[in-house]
Amino acid sequence: MASSRDVASRLRQAVFYGSVPLEIRLDKHDCRTYDDSEPYLIQFPRLLYLGLLIPKLHSFFSNSLIYPDVEPREAWLSYENVPLKWHYPLGLLYDLYSGSEAYSGEGDGNDEESANKGNLPWKLTIHFSGYPVEHLVKLDAAGKHLHDLYINSVKEADYVRNGTGKTIMSLNKDDSTKLWESVKEHNFSVFNPINQKLLNPQGINLRNIPIKLYLPHAPFDTTEEEPTPGSLRVLQAPVPPILSSRSPQTLGTALNTMIPSLFPSRRIPTLAQPILHGGILPLSANVEDLLRTAAYLDGWLHIAVVMMA
Repeated sequence: MASSRDVASRLRQAVFYGSVPLEIRLDKHDCRTYDDSEPYLIQFPRLLYLGLLIPKLHSFFSNSLIYPDVEPREAWLSYENVPLKWHYPLGLLYDLYSGSEAYSGEGDGNDEESANKGNLPWKLTIHFSGYPVEHLVKLDAAGKHLHDLYINSVKEADYVRNGTGKTIMSLNKDDSTKLWESVKEHNFSVFNPINQKLLNPQGINLRNIPIKLYLPHAPFDTTEEEPTPGSLRVLQAPVPPILSSRSPQTLGTALNTMIPSLFPSRRIPTLAQPILHGGILPLSANVEDLLRTAAYLDGWLHIAVVMMA
């Protein structure tokens, strides 16, 4: 019988290698031909960032561009006219903007009808003009912005977990370099040992679980009469692994504390469902177990909240 450690390791690896098929087309306003250019097709890892794909997309579409000298940093991606944040993991973006159609509770998830509800391959558009600076920070030629945003998120998660940022700061130079390189290269064998050092620091007890909840279209923002399409409300709060009753914190107890209006019950979803890595999470799930097996590459549990049909 496999040990719990072996099972956890296999789960981490399965999450790491999850992917979403993409079909990316060039926006007609940037295309020099009257007909659409050929699409760029790729099976892209759920945990990675679209910003890492931009140089390849620029190279692929360069011969079809009206202005071939345009730089990669001018590129941005959209889904149904919604600008996609290139520093958000692909899996989170898909779950927020398209995957919700697959979580209606209809179908068994294995037939063609269910696949179509999930909008796969996910059809995106790449643009090389009209950069939406009010929604997105621009990439830079060297990729430093994406690196810095990732490392800052890792540091934030480290502080939430331990009440100090010493763990990430104490990594040696080689591990610090390999951490980002393993993300860019999507290399589990290099990433996992370093990540385990961050999740299991010696002499430090786990204080809180790094959880961020994403609610699309800002449904509770009363300051906006018409929220911008694709706008998000991001929530986070201290989530200790153990309740005051000494019982383990479950996802249901955490969600009931963070957004009781959507999760009035700690056991049964009635208004909304939590989605992680393309699946509906049971409210009975232990949040510490989720952290150790299903956190994103920056150490956070990025959970999409999808309204039930």
